[in-house]
Amino acid sequence: MEKLRYEYPATRLVPQRAHVGVVGSGDLEILLSPSATDRAEVVIRTSVDGYEHVWKSVLDRFFSRYDGAAKLELNDFGATPGVVMLRLAEVVEASEGVTP
Repeated sequence: MEKLRYEYPATRLVPQRAHVGVVGSGDLEILLSPSATDRAEVVIRTSVDGYEHVWKSVLDRFFSRYDGAAKLELNDFGATPGVVMLRLAEVVEASEGVTP
C-alpha cells in the first residue's frame, strides 16, 4: 500500500462535497471537499506501488484545466489512468451540481 500527496494552486472555491466511485478491482473512489486554502490538496492511497510518476502525470494534466480549491482523497485499487481521469471529471461535476 502506497500513500502519495500532491498540491496544486487553485483560484476558485469549490461549492460542495462530493463522492464518486468505489474501491474495487480496477476502480477507485474519490472524496472531494472544499478547502479553506488557495490550494488543491490530493492524497492518494493505492494498492499498487511504484507508479508515482504515472499519478503525477495524470494529476498534472487534470489540474492544468481544473482550478478548484479542494481536498481530494483518492482510494485506488488498480485503476488505469483513463479511469482516474473519468472519476476526477465525475467528482467535479458532482461537486458543481452538474447533472448528465
